[in-house]
Amino acid sequence: MIRDKVVIITGASSGIGEATAKLLASKGAKVVLGARRLDKLEAIAAEIERSGGQVAFQELDVTRQSDNDALVKLAKERFGRVDVTFLNAGLMPNSNLSALKTDEWHQMVDVNIKGVLNGVAAVLPTFTEQKSGHVIATSSVAGLKAYPGGAVYGGTKWFLRDFMEVLRMESAMEGTNIRTATIYPAAINTELLGTISDQGLAGQMQGLYDKFGISPDRIADVVSFAIDTPDDTTINEFTVGPANQPW
Repeated sequence: MIRDKVVIITGASSGIGEATAKLLASKGAKVVLGARRLDKLEAIAAEIERSGGQVAFQELDVTRQSDNDALVKLAKERFGRVDVTFLNAGLMPNSNLSALKTDEWHQMVDVNIKGVLNGVAAVLPTFTEQKSGHVIATSSVAGLKAYPGGAVYGGTKWFLRDFMEVLRMESAMEGTNIRTATIYPAAINTELLGTISDQGLAGQMQGLYDKFGISPDRIADVVSFAIDTPDDTTINEFTVGPANQPW
């Protein structure tokens, strides 16, 4: 059941995060939104409230543990508990390794890996204590296969595959009933391409997304499906993309 579940969503100011927040709120979930762009969050929250949904939001930099902890605290103060955390914040400034865009490499590691670690660290004590919880994370098809130009981005998404699988296994062994779901999207029309500073690669990617890209609502549907699965069942991986894209 989705109704009345308290769901934290990071990267909630656009794209997949925004679509998921709106969908889950329309199904009766209480959504707690975090992102860096507070003005965007305010607009999304206002829209949810106008539609009768329940929402709280707070500025969030996933690279800061204190921000992640504060978002969990907000969820508990406003709604009394946390049932799901959707770790969706991410960056994809792809480039060839020979370009040596090392600042972008470290930025991807900070957001795509450390951001997930921080989000899990913030919520894991609560999930362990209540012996229930659901951790959902956005990876990428680049976390399943290698693509030129995506060595570092793909590496951060491959990390997620291992990390989420071990989280699932350890929870089963420890009896904490924490479910996991890792989502591997292909071409989904979001703001992700806007982080690519390499103009040649950005143009190639834009052409691919123009040809194949589908709505982030499709990923929101998958998140909704995962949450709505009975509590005794984990579907730990979803690979999702356009039916006509040979990714």
